[in-house]
Amino acid sequence: MAAKTHIDKSRISAITDEIGLSTLEAIAFAHYYGMQNVEIRNSPGKREYYLLPEPEIKADADLFAKEGLKVSFVNTGLLKFTWPGTEPARRRTETPETRDKRLAAEKVRWDQRFDDLQKAIRCAHIMGCDKVRVFAGSRVADPTTVYQTIADTLGEMSKLAEKEKVYLLLENEGSQNIATAAEIADIMKLMPSRWVGFTWDPHNAYGKEKTYPEAYSLLPMPRMLNLQIKGKGVMPESPEKEDWRAIFAALNNDGYEGKVGLETHLFDGTLITAAHKSMDEIMKIVREV
Repeated sequence: MAAKTHIDKSRISAITDEIGLSTLEAIAFAHYYGMQNVEIRNSPGKREYYLLPEPEIKADADLFAKEGLKVSFVNTGLLKFTWPGTEPARRRTETPETRDKRLAAEKVRWDQRFDDLQKAIRCAHIMGCDKVRVFAGSRVADPTTVYQTIADTLGEMSKLAEKEKVYLLLENEGSQNIATAAEIADIMKLMPSRWVGFTWDPHNAYGKEKTYPEAYSLLPMPRMLNLQIKGKGVMPESPEKEDWRAIFAALNNDGYEGKVGLETHLFDGTLITAAHKSMDEIMKIVREV
């Protein structure tokens, strides 16, 4: 049995481009809540951090360090596209020309996956972080038919990750072949490498499963190295609110030792206001559970 833990604000994080319109705004937000960690994804210019020139990555890394903030997770879009030999379950009608262009672009991304992984790992090293997000390819009609391909692909990439001492965390996402807690559990059984884990975002499976206790109970907890909360899942007035008090209590009881990161994820012009409402609620739960 895992030893009980307690999630306090020292283990709360947030994606910087969803809590501020600039790096400095994100840092100010973190300081306001007494946070010690942040996650990164896109730079203020909306380009993924790992694709930036190294001097630009280092500039923000130095700024975070100077401000006493640790980067807990590097969110990337690695492998979040249609893989060769597969076809998404749902796709708008395409002209032959559009389809050919899409397939060519996705083939390039597939062929350069190891180069991109190396860039992501380099970004993580510069940021002083040991966790990088990856995906499982655009969702096909029956994801179980590509489970072994996913396991083989991530297994091969995990060799580089192990060499560089960086964990690859697979995120569940509705548009991807791994979307639910049950699918996370299934795919983790096929990947024995301890350098492959997962980051759980229960709201990414909203409408597909009940988050707690059903989905939570299926998770292979020793492999969960990060957790993300959507704004809609935690704001008190949200019709999509999940029972985060119960989830936090269960995490504490089950000995979860990772970070909990906010991904505000609202695009109606209320992002920063929603970020504050969401973090207010998260910190309230942390104090009370």
